[in-house]
Amino acid sequence: MSSPPNHESDHYRFHHQHEHLSKTFGSDRFGLRAEAFARFFGTPLFLGVQTIGVILWIVANLLGFAHFDQYPFILLNLAFSVQAAYAAPLILLAQTRQAERDKAHADADARHREALALAAARHSTQMMELLRQNTALTEATKQMAERIDHLTAELHQRLLPQS
Repeated sequence: MSSPPNHESDHYRFHHQHEHLSKTFGSDRFGLRAEAFARFFGTPLFLGVQTIGVILWIVANLLGFAHFDQYPFILLNLAFSVQAAYAAPLILLAQTRQAERDKAHADADARHREALALAAARHSTQMMELLRQNTALTEATKQMAERIDHLTAELHQRLLPQS
């Protein structure tokens, strides 16, 4: 059986309330696939595959290997338009949700720093009180040492009179 986390040592305690923002499009199957798709648009692999596909499309149609999209490549332009129509909203949604996550994490970090500052102030106050008590004890010890010195000297005078 595990014990509940100590709030003083749970460094992510301010972030827990924002865990629902961890996935850009939600945690369902569609959301996970949409996020993966939006992330894939910005990769070098996507750009490379798309470039190779476009080159093969144009070469195949210009050299006569295929006849489905002759110059001026209207079908290719239509494909790019459809791709842009889906890609732009997905990318904008991903950016918006990322901004929400960044704001939530910045807020949580600020509250964490504030909690650390309050804890440091509390510890500082405790240290000052301990220092004050230590100073008082040191003063009391000094007074007792002086009193013992005085009593010892007085005892010596009584027991060992000066000749």
